[in-house]
Amino acid sequence: MYVTLEQPTGARLVTATDQEIAIPATLRYTSEDPLAVHIDFPPHVTLDGEVTTWTFARVLLGEGLRAPAGIGSVRVRPCGDSHTYVEFHAPQGMARLRFASADLLRFLARTYTVIAPGEEAVGAELDHGLVALFGGRV
Repeated sequence: MYVTLEQPTGARLVTATDQEIAIPATLRYTSEDPLAVHIDFPPHVTLDGEVTTWTFARVLLGEGLRAPAGIGSVRVRPCGDSHTYVEFHAPQGMARLRFASADLLRFLARTYTVIAPGEEAVGAELDHGLVALFGGRV
């Protein structure tokens, strides 16, 4: 049986003119995908009017709370002592959100009670998929 954690939180969207707009978000973690965290945004705050989910490595969130981390479509970095920026890069542009670091730390700590860092097991399905991808036998 899989365990799913959800933590509603608020974020502040930082605009190009450095104005901030409050938006709701939900932090989500599931033991079914133990290496990842998800941030869900409701339809009324997205460009296409549909629920949008960004998924990225749990370790990236942990690293980004201490120092700038990430080089791809998601980047995380501290913003002073009490806030953290999470940036989402897409072909349409970039969105920078400011979260309370305490909220992210609390969420991350809760995920560690489900599966401790370094104890994430790679499922047999992934093993078979990798073998097939690299031309081996399954």
